[in-house]
Amino acid sequence: MKLAITATGTDLSADVDPRFGRAAYILVVDSDTLAVEVIDNAANKDAFKGAGIQAAAAVSDKGAKVLLTGFCGPNAFKTLDAAGVKVANDVSGTVQSAVERFKAGEYTFSSAPNAEGHW
Repeated sequence: MKLAITATGTDLSADVDPRFGRAAYILVVDSDTLAVEVIDNAANKDAFKGAGIQAAAAVSDKGAKVLLTGFCGPNAFKTLDAAGVKVANDVSGTVQSAVERFKAGEYTFSSAPNAEGHW
């Protein structure tokens, strides 16, 4: 399964970035092989508005079925939900540990955003 994980760097040893829309990177990790595809989120990181929606579209376009992140706002959450991407919030540690915890069934999926919108 493809997992999208917000990250401060470009490999499995990077820390999970607590921000979704403005994360430095989003890593799309195959939970079986640990193959990593990097989404450079620089354009959204400094966007005036719409960062969460654009990041959600990128995650969906890469075929991820689950997002692991710290905080996800309402517009991004709605976009991810519409695309069929499940969201687990309050994720921390390294990307690799997040994958391991996901595979162990330690995360529950959110039914609502856990961050306020910016507007």
